[in-house]
Amino acid sequence: MKILKSVSRIIIGLVFIFSGTVKAIDPLGSAYKFHDYFHAFNIGFLNSFSLALAIILCTAEFIAGFSVLTGLRQKTGIWGVIILLGIFTPITFILALTNPVSDCGCFGDAIHLTNWQTFEKNLILIVFTIILYIDRKQARQIFSAITEWIIITGIIAMVVLFSIGNLIYLPVVDFLPYKTGVKITDKMIIPDGVAVDKYSTLFIYEKDGIKKKFTLNNYPANDTTWKFIEQKSILMKKGYRPPIHDFSITSMDGTDFTRKVLSYPGYSVLMVTKKLAEAGNKRLTEGFQLGEYCIKNGIGFYILTASGTDEVKSINNGLDFFSVDETTLKTMIRSNPGYMLLKNGSIMGKWSWANIPSKEWFSRLRQ
Repeated sequence: MKILKSVSRIIIGLVFIFSGTVKAIDPLGSAYKFHDYFHAFNIGFLNSFSLALAIILCTAEFIAGFSVLTGLRQKTGIWGVIILLGIFTPITFILALTNPVSDCGCFGDAIHLTNWQTFEKNLILIVFTIILYIDRKQARQIFSAITEWIIITGIIAMVVLFSIGNLIYLPVVDFLPYKTGVKITDKMIIPDGVAVDKYSTLFIYEKDGIKKKFTLNNYPANDTTWKFIEQKSILMKKGYRPPIHDFSITSMDGTDFTRKVLSYPGYSVLMVTKKLAEAGNKRLTEGFQLGEYCIKNGIGFYILTASGTDEVKSINNGLDFFSVDETTLKTMIRSNPGYMLLKNGSIMGKWSWANIPSKEWFSRLRQ
């Protein structure tokens, strides 16, 4: 029994610490996953709480695992594990049955599990948790209660600050397919002979207050009475999916610029802002000023956004704006705005609005 308890403590501790850590590395990714959950359960009004819930969840998981593994406030840690499993096991069972969200996000973007795999994983963890619960009265304090609570509080503060740091300055470990050093076209290659995803690209236009969906074959490219609203890629049939499968850059008049951007031999900067209105005027102004500086110094500068034509036209600053699917923008970089440096389609650097290099740094790229 003693060996079984030790094994259970180690497994539960490590799993919850790992789960909490990868979520803390990418809190915005966890917030996006909460969005998916809320949409699936028709409670989208909770979206504004997603980021706070993401930070609370990663902290709770890390502390529960840390407590169980180290023995500091171990009884509290066991109860924390019970509560977390009690909440998420039924949810993952419902998701496994209905499959409204393909990936639970329990290990962030570090490890992807199907909903059934997640549910089965939780069932196994429940067995180990029961073992710890049965033997919980044998847990002994390592230090005084006050000392242990001080240590736990300090760890909580560290996890929260770590999450906030990753939120502001980009994840310290990039689990996304758009990593620095990646050549985007290489990650878009589909091996010969495999079944591929089939997508339908829809363009949403508006006329006389009425929105209508169009395909690539019939969108009103030359009809100025229609106003472009947004572009959507709809998965029609699932097949092999390369790491980067939805990268498409379209001008505001519907022209595809993807190949031109990825084949440009020199340096170019992508300013990624999923929604212009959400980025804030100060951050946008700083980005636009960088864009003007880059263009003057012979560096390409492209603004990628999911905002509609009217919002883009209202800015009218002479810079090049392009339409990209919002999900793609969220996957490219966890910042609004964020910046990506390309050279011949390879990602040479990524920054958030908080740590973008100085203008002079970019000017030296020509040397």
